[in-house]
Amino acid sequence: MIETKLSKSKIVNRKSKIRVGVVGLGSFGRLHALTLTGLAEAELVALVDQREASLADLKESLPGVRGWTDLGEALREAEAEAWIIATRTESHVPLAEQILTSGAHVLIEKPLAESLAAARRLGPLAAANPNRVMLGHLLLFAAEFRQLLQEVRQRGPLIHFHLSRHRPSTTWDIYRETPFRLLMVHDLYLAFALMEGQEPARLTGRLHRREGGGFDLARAELEWANGTWGSLTASYLTPPGMGSDGFDRIEVFGQGWAARLRLNPQPLELWGERAEWPLSLNIYADPAAPAGWLAEELRHFCRVVAGQAEPPLGAWYEDGLQIQSWLERLEGEAIA
Repeated sequence: MIETKLSKSKIVNRKSKIRVGVVGLGSFGRLHALTLTGLAEAELVALVDQREASLADLKESLPGVRGWTDLGEALREAEAEAWIIATRTESHVPLAEQILTSGAHVLIEKPLAESLAAARRLGPLAAANPNRVMLGHLLLFAAEFRQLLQEVRQRGPLIHFHLSRHRPSTTWDIYRETPFRLLMVHDLYLAFALMEGQEPARLTGRLHRREGGGFDLARAELEWANGTWGSLTASYLTPPGMGSDGFDRIEVFGQGWAARLRLNPQPLELWGERAEWPLSLNIYADPAAPAGWLAEELRHFCRVVAGQAEPPLGAWYEDGLQIQSWLERLEGEAIA
């Protein structure tokens, strides 16, 4: 079970489903919508996207769910208690401001914002509604990572950990973002959880320039006052023959013990004309029986909305600010 700060006396006994809406119907927003449909804890009541075509694409899969192209109208008409923001990063804060002002809960997919300054704009509303804001990060809800956190707590402090995340060489051409911002931000959340939110005493970053412009490799080194060293690597270097989501690894070392976690790709492999990993990330968004990391994230969010849980470490607004500051320090030093 994910540990939270909620006391038992505050737990609410609630039987009704949480009415949820999804804003943004790109690939990840679609997965949110399809997963919510199959959860016993949730009722998907609204879909919002600026493009009519995106709403039309989901009509066959979700025929009974209303769609809007304007969030303001959806907030007035859908009567949703909670919303998932799965749009482009620069729109996260303005959309969250609308939702919180309406009185609803919000789950904001990572990263929180495109900059620390933008993220801080949400501060007054988040402070006034601390249990109404939760940040989304799949791996914080992965049973494998939660077990690793438990092992760290039981076996003693870490001496060193290394987190690596690699994606195809064509990724830069699609997103035009540094590996820090597109990839390593995910592992900064994991480092935050491994170190229980402690601020590093030293933090350095480097970027490797790719042929033709841009960057294809990022490295980060972090040190904490207790003596723990962390290293992170993120790249756009995997060749076309590997899976579309590349691969991710976690290695941790303590005094007299070590652990390794291979989260991506998941073990299911298929071979036809080429190798495939259908569940490269553990997301099974079947509306009839969803399972995996995303389903667990959304179940926990429903419990937060119902007053039965709080966001875990790494999923609070304040945590997002801290991680955003790490990201900007790393990227700023590496590009300077």
